[in-house]
Amino acid sequence: MSGLLALLDDVAAIAKVAASSLDDVAAAAAKAGSKTAGVVIDDAAVTPKYVHGFSADRELPIIWRIARGSLRNKLIILLPGLLALNAFAPWVITPLLMLGGGYLCFEGAEKILHAFAPHADEAVEEDFDTKDPAHLEEEKVAGAIKTDFILSAEIMTIALSAIPEGTLWMEAATLALVGALITLAVYGAVALIVKMDDVGLHLAATARSAAARGLGRGLVAGMPRLMAALSAIGTLAMLWVGGNIVVHGLDVLGLHAPYGTIHHLAELAATAVPASMQGIVSWAVTALCDGILGLLLGLALIPLATRVIGPLFARAGGKPAAH
Repeated sequence: MSGLLALLDDVAAIAKVAASSLDDVAAAAAKAGSKTAGVVIDDAAVTPKYVHGFSADRELPIIWRIARGSLRNKLIILLPGLLALNAFAPWVITPLLMLGGGYLCFEGAEKILHAFAPHADEAVEEDFDTKDPAHLEEEKVAGAIKTDFILSAEIMTIALSAIPEGTLWMEAATLALVGALITLAVYGAVALIVKMDDVGLHLAATARSAAARGLGRGLVAGMPRLMAALSAIGTLAMLWVGGNIVVHGLDVLGLHAPYGTIHHLAELAATAVPASMQGIVSWAVTALCDGILGLLLGLALIPLATRVIGPLFARAGGKPAAH
């Protein structure tokens, strides 16, 4: 009997330790997740474009396929890879993070340039006119998962840097929790956004009250504006997040001038407003400066990416270079 009681005491002690560890994981995940907010906004704003032009019955399946690819990126590829780098070559993480930030700057700057090039939209329409829908869907999903890999790498790396040093299993559990919750939040929000017009149509056609029918018509009329706003937010977020990552990376590597200058400007702006507004003004000035630097870096990278890196990858893949 005494042996059984001792065993129960041991089990209770183990359970307490496990519960405490789970609390630690949850707390660390919440802290790490908050640090990735900028990239999460970017991810949620960018993704809806990949279902644009497809029939309504294909929207949710496409989002589900991209979400599965995102989870695979985070949990199967990035999580073990980042933990291994953090353990054996931590000095590599900052340059890799900056490389991803540079890619975001390039993407954002390219989108701004394409806003002044109408033929870019015509090319998209031509895709839907000339390509088999199933083949086009495969291309869109593959492109979305490829872009998600960059954003997921940024999310997971930022989260890892925010996790307090601890045991390997705790870092792994925290990263897995952050990755899974962010994926659920992002693609759940995207699914709601892209199906909102269908909800509006349903309300406008079947609702009994005039108010509900009016709400449905408002949703249908407002969705194009919302999608346009999300596209703009996604582009700005790419520049802001990418610029911020590069600036912080330079500071870590010893080039302190960009970060110090931006920090000084933000402090000056904050002192010019009431105390209740200083936090938001400081953040806004920092984001603006990071975004401007991100745009300049992205514009500088466009010739390198389109004339050097793109053709090299095309030749390596046996494809003709795109013009």
